[in-house]
Amino acid sequence: MTEEKSLRVEIYNQTYSIRSDGDNQYILNLADYVDKKMRDISSGTLTVDSLKVAILAALHIADEYHQLLAAQSQMDSQLGIRSSECSEMLDRILKHREPIPLDFEPQQQ
Repeated sequence: MTEEKSLRVEIYNQTYSIRSDGDNQYILNLADYVDKKMRDISSGTLTVDSLKVAILAALHIADEYHQLLAAQSQMDSQLGIRSSECSEMLDRILKHREPIPLDFEPQQQ
């Protein structure tokens, strides 16, 4: 059984207390990623409203996530096609191969 710990992180000049039973470094890395994303967005817009910056950052992160899902789905599809092709080739090879007799014994040298 894991114990929940509280971790303080800073995102866009705001401090948050995060309760988690996970890896603290992972949570710090996530908070750092969100902070950088919000700072990148705020530097490219005229808005100073942190809620709007947070929503725009969330949209950018969601876009990244969905692009990765689409790329993963495409790779899975390509892998499935290649796997089927390899399986068909193996079936053709095995079908045309002479069967090994059941009483076959390798020759000793």
